[in-house]
Amino acid sequence: METYSNLEKLSNDLKNLFQNKKENYSDFEIICEQNQISFKTHKSILSSRSRYFRTLFNSKTEEFQENKLIIKDFSNLTISSILTYLYSGKIKIHFENVGEILYFSSKYLIDELVENCSNFIKNNLQFEIIADVLKLSETMNLNQLLNYSYQFILDNFQEFIKTPFFLQLEENHLHSILSHDEIQTNEFELFQSIIKWGKHKSNVNQDKQQLQNQISNILHQIRFIDFMEEEIRDALKENLLPNEISQKLIEFQRLQTGNDVNKIDQFIEQEKSLIFKTRFSLTSSEIMKDIKNINALRRWIHDNQFFSKMKKGFSAKRDGFDSKKWHSICDDKGKTLVIIQTKDNFIFGGFTQVGFFPKDKSKWGQFWSNPDRGYQIDSTAFIFSIRNDKGDRKPEKFQIRKDQEQFAIFSYSNYGPYFGFGYETDIGLSSNLRNGFSNFGQSYNLPNGIKFDTNEAKSYLAGSYDKWEVDELETYFI
Repeated sequence: METYSNLEKLSNDLKNLFQNKKENYSDFEIICEQNQISFKTHKSILSSRSRYFRTLFNSKTEEFQENKLIIKDFSNLTISSILTYLYSGKIKIHFENVGEILYFSSKYLIDELVENCSNFIKNNLQFEIIADVLKLSETMNLNQLLNYSYQFILDNFQEFIKTPFFLQLEENHLHSILSHDEIQTNEFELFQSIIKWGKHKSNVNQDKQQLQNQISNILHQIRFIDFMEEEIRDALKENLLPNEISQKLIEFQRLQTGNDVNKIDQFIEQEKSLIFKTRFSLTSSEIMKDIKNINALRRWIHDNQFFSKMKKGFSAKRDGFDSKKWHSICDDKGKTLVIIQTKDNFIFGGFTQVGFFPKDKSKWGQFWSNPDRGYQIDSTAFIFSIRNDKGDRKPEKFQIRKDQEQFAIFSYSNYGPYFGFGYETDIGLSSNLRNGFSNFGQSYNLPNGIKFDTNEAKSYLAGSYDKWEVDELETYFI
């Protein structure tokens, strides 16, 4: 048995059936109200291609009785091109007509054409049209296209807010976008962009009360927790913040001045508003779930731009327990955050400004002995403890000692990340990334009361010197 197909001829024949004004055996008329142009059609074709017409022809409406439908909202060109599509399966879609075609096909339930138009918009989405696409998607309840457009903005947010097209967003769309945690941006720059947006929407430059009213709801989406101290002061000086936000920020400033970490954490924990929920880049972390621990990392790193932009470049569970793979992904990335979780639920890690295997030779230590191994100088490096096996330890940071800054980081192509001097270092992972050791105190400061080279020091970070197993290793960088 052989099967023959000639879909092109079938498409052309059906197209000719529709376009033949004299002998097309039509049984239903569609009239464009704008210029009274009439289109002769066939119920069988329309009902098989549109859920709207299928329902219409099964009802007893006036249109059914008179075998006629008057279309009011569309031009004859739009109606003609879509009817031609229903017969032939072919239509030309471009930026000038996609909105009209999408509106028509959505109203008259031509599902495959709705999908085609949506795909065209997705494939050609640009900043210039994003505001219109959001309004169109919302008006026609095209949730897939709406969500895709939101994600497009989120993926390109830092670039988008610098364009004039950011100013065209409607308030409800901007509010929805800013509610997402995964936005990668500098919050203070975002705050300044919101002021520009408010001035554009309200057409004011001098009337602060009118501007404040315009941006009030949006400002509740700004994560002021991610502001530097001087940025909070600058934001308060603008006199644009709602009173409830101003009062909370003033109290937060007071606590920061007192430098009581416990009171700061308690204040943040009690606050339920988004302004004290960091828009952190650890949303994808399988290790860091507690907001207090995340805020501790944010304070220690003290670089909101890095903290908001960093991405999970490596995950051992995702990318494999292999040091070669880790180096291929994580080397020469500059600022790097390493987080380790053991099978016994200890959580610890380290942060370096210079990274591993930097190409900049000024960052190499004096004992760089082989091309596949050596030390990096980093006076700002630190390691940290987030959790012990019992979960009763507060997050702690341990700075590199002054006399060990030239040995802060050890890069070795056959092993995973190393923090500190020598092979028996403060934190070191083996070539398979599953096993490690911790001779805590070799190069980094120990907690008060704990002495180097004791069981207490060696077991502090991971529970033992070398009897622990890695459950997950995550590495973050920009």
